[in-house]
Amino acid sequence: MSLLAMALAVLPVSQSAVAEIERAEQERLNACIELVDEDPEAAYEESLRWLGEGAVPPARHCNALAMIGLENYKEGAARLEELANAPDAGGEADRALYLAQSGNAWLTAGYPDAAVTTLTNALKLAPNDGDVRKDRAAAYLMKDEWQKAISDLDRSLARYPNDVEALQFRARANLNLDRLDAAEADMSKALLLDGENIDTLVLRGDIREAKRLADESEDG
Repeated sequence: MSLLAMALAVLPVSQSAVAEIERAEQERLNACIELVDEDPEAAYEESLRWLGEGAVPPARHCNALAMIGLENYKEGAARLEELANAPDAGGEADRALYLAQSGNAWLTAGYPDAAVTTLTNALKLAPNDGDVRKDRAAAYLMKDEWQKAISDLDRSLARYPNDVEALQFRARANLNLDRLDAAEADMSKALLLDGENIDTLVLRGDIREAKRLADESEDG
């Protein structure tokens, strides 16, 4: 058998072995993610063992998520961002996921500027992701950049029109811009979708108070 024929004969086995390794790593990562919710300290210890075996991207992903589970949001966000920019990060979908998770962690940590930057980079890879649009809108709301938030929420709600949280966010942004009718429309729809949501009920009270003050101003 020629060397070329031997190489071609081995190739399917090699591809199968790679696929098996990737499947095993994905299963281990899924288990890590479940453990982060149940016991983040144990997930962190597992991530260290995994990193000791070889710092493959799923091991680094597990480690970053475990740090976030331990409420070390800033460090976890930075590690996810570093992973997204690594040469072995994977395809665009993988990198977009890392950046989206990093942006959420920055947001939770109270760093809206870092969140906007990271989520903007995620949207360069996944421009039609409505959830990332909503997350970036939340960061803009923290920065009091109401119109930018509305622009993202318009696109997010175009994909997920019944997203109660996105409706709340857009209503809040319009309320801060004194667009009371628009705010009330989103609030009313959110209320129809989930009539017991406490955030929507608070929002309804705020909008009613703003309308009352506006009416008094007109009467005066």
